[in-house]
Amino acid sequence: MILPAQLAWIALIVTAVLFLLLLLEIQRSHHRRVHSVMFDTEAFNERVRAYQFTDKEISTLEKIVRASRYENKDAIINSAKLFEEAVSDFYEFRNVLSVREGTLDAVASLRRKLNFTASNLLEAVVSTRQFNVNDRIDLILDDGSPAKHSNILRMDERQFSIAYGEQYGNGRSLVGERVHIRWTRPEDAVYTSVVKVLEARPGELVLSHSSSLEKQQLRRWVREIVNLPLEADFPDGEPCKGILYDLSAGGILLGLPRECAPGQHIHIRFELPSFGKEDVEVEILRSIGRKNPEHPDFFSQTASFTGTFGWTQERVLQYIFEVHKAKKAGNSPPKMAN
Repeated sequence: MILPAQLAWIALIVTAVLFLLLLLEIQRSHHRRVHSVMFDTEAFNERVRAYQFTDKEISTLEKIVRASRYENKDAIINSAKLFEEAVSDFYEFRNVLSVREGTLDAVASLRRKLNFTASNLLEAVVSTRQFNVNDRIDLILDDGSPAKHSNILRMDERQFSIAYGEQYGNGRSLVGERVHIRWTRPEDAVYTSVVKVLEARPGELVLSHSSSLEKQQLRRWVREIVNLPLEADFPDGEPCKGILYDLSAGGILLGLPRECAPGQHIHIRFELPSFGKEDVEVEILRSIGRKNPEHPDFFSQTASFTGTFGWTQERVLQYIFEVHKAKKAGNSPPKMAN
């Protein structure tokens, strides 16, 4: 008869044997990944030669591949998504804070040479590391205040920073907090994520990177009815008040007491709810007459943005995104900024 104590020893021995077998298999798998020939090595080597990578970049790429979950070496240089996922695996495995500066610089250089930055409209954006210096970005706090419109000042593999001065709010320290960021790629989508505020420097906030971006796809030019009051300035200096009937990132429909000729340029000012005041130049495309029964004295006129309107275009896209998101959730649309 086997005693309980003997059963316990047998169970302990079996557990120890299984644990040793597991460790042995992990070691074999690691050895195979580090030293064996991986799939598509020949195609990978041909691509590497074509890009004219430096020796440091080639060795760094090899480390990234072997630290990733992928066994096909060529795959990660065919896709920005797979490249960034492999980089994230590498940084998690090695701890990005302990990776040498030369290796970090090589990763950033690889991204540029492969054209995997957010500037390439043909590639997916899956990480904030793909953003570029001077990209416009919004910081969204949980206190209900309007989004803080900013831009990226610095970018490296460990962190990035955005402009943040006294004009942005109440002076509250955000260090250690998790905040929402929002970035728009025109004609593509609005991307949002949650990042941590690592440090506050004079005029800037240092943020952690994120490889978890939420993407809200947009049609080319989504149009939203807004009925916002506006002020218009004509080249002859005559100002007037009107109505902004609807709005998209590509153009607008406005109502003015004065009919304009196609091709005429005017400046308009209006307040975009939750985003603040906009002052932008538009070009009149055509007048469709007094078509709005609520404003019978106004001429309805289509117009497109012109001049320096990139920032306005991005805010319009973000506003439409917020409106559609609120409607989908059954909430109220964004309100006027204070």
